[in-house]
Formats: sequence, C-alpha cells, structure tokens
Amino acid sequence: MSEPRDFIPLNVAVLTVSDSRTEADDSSGRLLVERVEGAGHRLAEKLIVRDDIYAIRAAISRWIADEAINAVVTTGGTGVTGRDGTPEAVAPLLDKVIDGFGELFRKISWEQIRTSTIQSRCLAGAANGTYLFCLPGSSGACRTGWDELIVSQLDYRTRPCNLVELMPRLRER
Repeated sequence: MSEPRDFIPLNVAVLTVSDSRTEADDSSGRLLVERVEGAGHRLAEKLIVRDDIYAIRAAISRWIADEAINAVVTTGGTGVTGRDGTPEAVAPLLDKVIDGFGELFRKISWEQIRTSTIQSRCLAGAANGTYLFCLPGSSGACRTGWDELIVSQLDYRTRPCNLVELMPRLRER
C-alpha cells in the first residue's frame, strides 16, 4: 500500500476567450474559478480576452513567464469557426503537447454529446514549467474537462501518477 500524500495547492490562472462575454455573464469562467478554488488551489488571476490569437497568446505568455503560476485553464475558442483561434494561439507556446488530454476529453464527451464532440479542438500541454488546458466555451464542457480530467491530474494525491509530481522536472533540458 502506498504512503498517503498531502495535497499541494497550485496557483491556477483562468482565461475566458470570448468576443461577447463579460464578468457579469461569464458562466464558464466562473465555473472554472469555483472548481479551482473548490479543489483547494489558489486562483492566480482570471481574465477575459477577445477571440484574437495575439490577445490570447499575450495573456498566456505572461502567465507562463511567471514562475509562480503552475497551471492555466482556458475556456472558449476551441471550435471550428473563423474566430476560434485558441489552439492556434496556444500550440506554438507549448514545449510538450499532452495528446491524451484532447483524445480522452472527446471520448468522455462522446457519451454526452455524441458526434458533436468532433467539433472540439481542446488541447493540453506544458510550457516553461506551466501546464495549459484549453477547454471549449460551454459550461458543460468546462465541467466535463475539470471534473473528469483536470482535477485529478492536478492533485498530488492521485495514484498511480499525476501531473503535479512531474512539475519539478518540466524545465529539464
């Protein structure tokens, strides 16, 4: 039997990508903030940026340059319309892509929304020692992504392994 581990709270930033949402009606961003804090992590910052590759990239670049921020969770901009550019904004910033995240998210979503899951281009990876998770814009997708995937991987107590235990080695070259 494995020795019990203590929880390690992380500093997590939340980014909503939207041309129409404000703090007053950003239900997906609010859900992620509630989930982050409810899991025992600290909210480092929450922002809303427009659906613009460079605005998205600027916000995330600032966070991945900040050694105090351990993870970033985004919502929105992962669809297939002309304005959906979160994957294009984030992918060039990643040192490593975590392919299984998008694959598993779509598998889980299949049970809920069937073939509509093919429209999700969610992704995850690591950049400069920071984990990034890009979720679709709906509250349901954020709930699925956080509750089914992210929360346990950002919990040091999760066995047999989790992303937190790899954090000290993310900047290895």
